[in-house]
Amino acid sequence: MGNWLVNHWFSAAVLAAWLGINIFLFTYYFLFFDRHEQYFYTRAILGSALAWARASAKCLNFNSMLILLPVCRNLLSFLRGTCSCCRRTLRKQLDHNLTFHKLVAYTLALLTAVHTIAHLFNLERYNQSQQATDSSLPAVLSKMHLQGSKWLNPIHSNQTTVEYVAFTTIPGLTGVIITLALILMVTSSTEFIRRNYFELFWYTHHLFLVYFAGLVIHGIAGLVRGQTEQSMAEVHPYHCSEYLTLRDQNCTHNCCKDPEFGSIPAESWKWVLAPIILYVFERILRVWRAQQKVVVTKVVMHPARVLELQMQKKGFCMEVGQYIFVNCPSISPLEWHPFTLTSAPEEDFFSIHIRAAGDWTERLIDTFQLETPRIEVDGPFGTASEDVFQYEVAMLVGAGIGVTPFASILKSIWYKFQQADQTLKTKKIYFYWLCRDTGAFAWFNDLLASLEQKMAESGKADFLTYRLFLTGWDTSIANNVALHFDTATDTVTGLRHKTIFGRPMWNTEFAAVAAAHPRSVVGVFLCGPEALAKSLQKSCHQHSSLDPRKVKFYFNKENF
Repeated sequence: MGNWLVNHWFSAAVLAAWLGINIFLFTYYFLFFDRHEQYFYTRAILGSALAWARASAKCLNFNSMLILLPVCRNLLSFLRGTCSCCRRTLRKQLDHNLTFHKLVAYTLALLTAVHTIAHLFNLERYNQSQQATDSSLPAVLSKMHLQGSKWLNPIHSNQTTVEYVAFTTIPGLTGVIITLALILMVTSSTEFIRRNYFELFWYTHHLFLVYFAGLVIHGIAGLVRGQTEQSMAEVHPYHCSEYLTLRDQNCTHNCCKDPEFGSIPAESWKWVLAPIILYVFERILRVWRAQQKVVVTKVVMHPARVLELQMQKKGFCMEVGQYIFVNCPSISPLEWHPFTLTSAPEEDFFSIHIRAAGDWTERLIDTFQLETPRIEVDGPFGTASEDVFQYEVAMLVGAGIGVTPFASILKSIWYKFQQADQTLKTKKIYFYWLCRDTGAFAWFNDLLASLEQKMAESGKADFLTYRLFLTGWDTSIANNVALHFDTATDTVTGLRHKTIFGRPMWNTEFAAVAAAHPRSVVGVFLCGPEALAKSLQKSCHQHSSLDPRKVKFYFNKENF
């Protein structure tokens, strides 16, 4: 646990700062609206629901300001490439951008629920006060519009219902629209929907435009009101509130005038204006880059329905482990899908490998088997894998098609050896690839075989240690392996290293790396499912030494 705190202190600090600001805003504005004399008369009608509604509104504004920033990919890439202070620590925070985006989204959903429930109570109390026939303060305040003074209760008729106000006023209608948009965005972004119905997630998520438009105009009608400062100076509620309930009795010259009320100014636009402008520039840059011509120079169809595209684009410059967004207008003009680059920066083209994993990828593969359609590309964008060469020792873990970022890394290492690059800090790489079926190994075998041969020829045979794990097999495969157990090469892959049947024993793997490199900083990089990420992260914590002079494991996961 101590090592976890050391490695993640900056993450904890960022999270604590965000949480602290939320708590401060909620507490400050809750107490303000619950105690300030300006809202004395408003509280007489609404009670504590006023403070709940207004405090949650302030936190909603704050989190709405933050929600777009983690998905400004160009901004994150710029920060990743230009930051030199505390480089590794700060870069690791950028790798958590989508996690923070989800956290803020769930917080918005929670705050929206609090805000909506509080205002439903408010509308009900407004309605009850309007229909009251006694001389209580809420009833008197609700009838003040009849005397021509500025109103406090937005419901002016006994025939008006809560539902009517909710669906016909600007705050009510925009509130309903905002809530529905948020519900659709949150529910469609679940893991199941994104994995199986990506198009539904993609299109529904663009309701954020409706959300922000509704948020900006939500408060302009000013239904919730308070006493004006000028009126408070003349008619302070602590001195004059009793007079309102006694107005039918004879009054002396000391009687107070009726208070006057004004709307609470709309403030949401002030919070979200800057991030909206930043995001607009982000989208303009994406559109401009997407319009630049992309030439598909080579199309390769690998086994297991994996499509390799080699492309060229003027001015395209990449680093290892980066990813791009790809659009095929003939399939869908609006859908953009992320793919990790499998080429090395040293090559004169950039490439991606696309596995059939959904409607869009199925249609793309089928299209390329018939013709070469027009492709648009946005990127490249940075990921955690960019930092692989910052570590003395690296453990690369790929699951299925998740091997793609490491293809780029391994290719780049081969080129660095060819060019005798003296700046290469990395001394050892451990590569683990987990696949469910033998067909998935096929397209990557050539690269591993080439690296095996080239590194042996250059005297660097010990630089790369790779272990391939087949997690799904049948009896025929097992029998074939048993018959050819003594052969020099593996019967499944044709490589020198034998394929291992089953899943890795991570505690054993980490213990072996720690023993082989007792004083090294080891970077652990994963492109794979969340369950595997939890196992690797746990192993990193368990096998890192508290002694700063001994081995440390730093976990990095691809997020896009």
